[in-house]
Amino acid sequence: MSISEKPLAAGRRSQWPVLQQPRGLVVYMGMLLFAALFLFGASAALTSVHLSDLVAFLALALCAGICVEAIRRLGVPAGFARDLLGAWWFPVVLLLPPLYSLLVPVPVFLLLQLRARRALAHRRVFNATAVGLSGFLASVAWHLAAADGLWDAVGGAPEAQEQLGTAAGVLLAVACCAAFTALNTVLVALAVRISAGGGSAPRPMWDREACTVDAVELCVGVTVAVLAQLSLFLLAIAVPPVLLLQRSLLFQQLRTAARTDPKTGLLNAPTWEQEASAEIARARSSRGRAAVLIVDIDHFKRVNDNHGHLFGDQVLLGVATTIAQQLRQSDLLGRFGGEEFVVLLPGADTAEAWQAAERLRSQVGSMQIAVEEVPVSITVSVGAAVVGEHGNDLVELLTAADLALYRAKETGRNRVCLPAARQGGTRIPGQREGGPFGRGLPGQIG
Repeated sequence: MSISEKPLAAGRRSQWPVLQQPRGLVVYMGMLLFAALFLFGASAALTSVHLSDLVAFLALALCAGICVEAIRRLGVPAGFARDLLGAWWFPVVLLLPPLYSLLVPVPVFLLLQLRARRALAHRRVFNATAVGLSGFLASVAWHLAAADGLWDAVGGAPEAQEQLGTAAGVLLAVACCAAFTALNTVLVALAVRISAGGGSAPRPMWDREACTVDAVELCVGVTVAVLAQLSLFLLAIAVPPVLLLQRSLLFQQLRTAARTDPKTGLLNAPTWEQEASAEIARARSSRGRAAVLIVDIDHFKRVNDNHGHLFGDQVLLGVATTIAQQLRQSDLLGRFGGEEFVVLLPGADTAEAWQAAERLRSQVGSMQIAVEEVPVSITVSVGAAVVGEHGNDLVELLTAADLALYRAKETGRNRVCLPAARQGGTRIPGQREGGPFGRGLPGQIG
């Protein structure tokens, strides 16, 4: 390479998505990949290759491929995360030497990348590495029950398969596969935590729905392993039920994806508008109160231009998570598009809406998000409107809140503003006019 070509090549490398990730995340992914390659080399040296093992491996990989193809035909929603591929990981863990647990994610994730939905290459590699390492360690633990020592377990203990014919063996298999699921989830959660840079707390990896899916996947995977031990031909009757369960799970995720924003997991604009309109109508019919907030990230375009869109996505997720943590369960939060979020506060009057908006503004301003260990300050401006004071339906309230947001932007950003009330003025209890952030109510002072 000539000297004149080196700067150009360096510039191209800097555009690689993996190099735009936080340094800690790159190091973490590199360490896991190195560990997987090291364990692959060590186990390959200790494992005797048998034709029956290769046939079983290919059969299980083929079944996983059929599931991937079924996913592709149904369509994969953005942010798709849950699947039933564990129904094929677990039999590999229990029936084959640990070496194959490191290998099986490679063709499956490659097929996912080529046939289902393209993702960033480093994410596919990380997911395959996490599954491979988790499966390898679970397989070693399973084979230790029948092996004379750790090295024999790494090479695979043929006697381990016989344990699936006993009740104690099935319970041990369930425990090993549960450990596989837990370890894989922890590895992914650590990556999410490092990627967030220690800012707002990431969304929990486990919830009721995730635990239910994991339990179903565990039961199906162990059942498939028992059938495959009896005869590989029985896999033909295992594939249709797995496909049916996968279809049901994917349909639920598609329905959820139609309601939510893929980058933040919040309600999308149409869904939020529908639910907010119904809530405001209930408030009006019962002469109750409700408030609408529009939250806008200040200088978000500058954030994207200076630090890249991947960091911008982290900011969006961080702000969304921070806002969600400050709201009540009855409040309605959605992403309105771009860098704007909308909040409906049922039962809130003007003072309560003001206090909630100030709390959101303050908490977002204290977020810790860093680029290459350099902290980046994020602030928001908020416009608020209250039912009865500034409008009687959602359109009027959004219009009033948007005008208030424009005033907040125009007067310096990082502040909360309300529009003028329809009749008379409204004063926030304990609010000083013209405070250090110019928080007096625009159009109502004096």
